[in-house]
Amino acid sequence: MKKKLTILFLFLSCIAWSQSEALFNKATEAYNKGNYEKAIESYLNIIENGQHSAELYFNLGNSYYKLNQIAPSIYYYEKALLLKPNDPEIKNNLAYAQNMTLDAIEVLPETGLSKIYKDIIGFMSFDQWGYVAVVFMILFVLLYILFYFLKYATQKRIAFITSIIALLISITAIFFGFAQYRAFKADQPAIIFSSVATVKAEPNERSQNVFQLHEGTKVQVLEELNDWNKIKITDGQTGWTPSENIKLLKDF
Repeated sequence: MKKKLTILFLFLSCIAWSQSEALFNKATEAYNKGNYEKAIESYLNIIENGQHSAELYFNLGNSYYKLNQIAPSIYYYEKALLLKPNDPEIKNNLAYAQNMTLDAIEVLPETGLSKIYKDIIGFMSFDQWGYVAVVFMILFVLLYILFYFLKYATQKRIAFITSIIALLISITAIFFGFAQYRAFKADQPAIIFSSVATVKAEPNERSQNVFQLHEGTKVQVLEELNDWNKIKITDGQTGWTPSENIKLLKDF
């Protein structure tokens, strides 16, 4: 029975993959012909089928950019960048889209050590750090076993030292992976979708207006309360805005 269910699952997965591939090709064809609305419709259908990829989000960003829809184009470029953080083409197109936004917000300067630390742990994703940790842990075990089988003192010394180095690298990778995972979970970016979003001091309409943001601006969500989100912008200012004004990026 389990075998039959497995075969059925694989069969349905193949069908879903084939349908998504056909939709992707259809969307790409529509995009190349300049029919961006039709391309967007097909790309969104793929997402509704549960398929996600950097290429899919990148093409969606391009389609919305061609239609001069700032917020959706930035939103999907940012989602593509989450899946491929170091892709130069995604970064380039995102920069073009961001130039269309109205808000010019200064970025708080980072200390040298803080920037170096973030660059190191951000060099790979947390799952990639995990793979590194596993590989070097296996290497440590193999070298340690080899240490007992070698006859000569020099060879044993090299195997022992190398195994310790592999162990240290594995532990370091685990630490970096855990730090990257914590940073990933703490990071809750969102994009302003309203043409004008008023940010208030408290989560209610009666409170004082703090500042305004416009579509396409990226914010960090710090807290949620009922239908309100507490957000933070890159210059450090915080405030509350209705949830309908923003769209979370990590909604995979």
